[in-house]
Amino acid sequence: MATAFPFSAIVGQDEMKLALIIAAVDPKVGGVLAFGDRGSGKSTAVRALATLLPKMKVVAGCRYNCDPERPAEFCDECRVRVAKGALKFAQVPVPVVDLPLGATEDRVVGALDLERALARGEKAFEPGLLARAHRGFLYIDEANLLEDHLVDLLLDVAASGENVVEREGLSIRHPARFVLVGTGNPEEGELRPQLLDRFGMSVEVKTPNDLPSRIEVVRRRDEFDSDTAAFTATWAKEETKLRKGITSARERLPSVAVPDASLERAARLCMALGTDGLRGELTLMRAARALAALEGKKAVGDEHLRRVAPSALRHRLRRNPLDDAGSSVRVDRAIAEVLG
Repeated sequence: MATAFPFSAIVGQDEMKLALIIAAVDPKVGGVLAFGDRGSGKSTAVRALATLLPKMKVVAGCRYNCDPERPAEFCDECRVRVAKGALKFAQVPVPVVDLPLGATEDRVVGALDLERALARGEKAFEPGLLARAHRGFLYIDEANLLEDHLVDLLLDVAASGENVVEREGLSIRHPARFVLVGTGNPEEGELRPQLLDRFGMSVEVKTPNDLPSRIEVVRRRDEFDSDTAAFTATWAKEETKLRKGITSARERLPSVAVPDASLERAARLCMALGTDGLRGELTLMRAARALAALEGKKAVGDEHLRRVAPSALRHRLRRNPLDDAGSSVRVDRAIAEVLG
């Protein structure tokens, strides 16, 4: 497996990096969509996140990464293990699974294991990408080009947290909760509104326009390609520090308070922007709480709302024919009006 570029060595792109870290701290935030210029580090950041994340505890041998702490969500295979008293645990890397644009439905949801069917005459289930992504990240590069039937599949599973397969005489149901991460170039088309709404945070990724940053990006990439092992070792301390920060933030998260005043300001922001539904408030509150946990704060404050509001709300705005300002500008105006 190829070594990923260190996450902490990525130059700039602070909004994207923060959004990905927030999603790692609290998966309930709902995923990250990174839209922007080609060659600006979107895919690099997502793949770097995979090596950065702390390992997770799973039921040993489980094909669905079942969580030992949540027996109510066990798959059928793990329930059999419990009945037999054969439940063992293991530590594994958090999965970051690629969803190729040309993937078939069988590859995504799973299908009949043809090898076992032909060799032994057994009907057995071969898990798909959704099973592998459970409790991890499902990554879609060029998400705006994803075929409609796969978008519909993702929407169903994202809403229920469960993958149901009824085909070829099989009836399988297994947990499938994952953080959706998408990247894309807006010049190649827009995302379907239903899928766009499923991303908790949306970030704008732009090519650095200052000379020092551009030079540093090129220098670091060249050093990484020339001697990957040495470059990775140079950044190992920063990677360890960031990994420990994510772990500590996860532990602090349940104790971080969200005062009524912060909830009121979050709601006022969404009302001022005219966002549909209440998903905007929920995402804004969760993202702000995760940021507060990262900073070691005991409660969410205005500064946390201010930092995460653009990412949490810019993709939830209706088009306003009387206001041709971009979504980021409209969010900034609402922040100034509500938060000062």
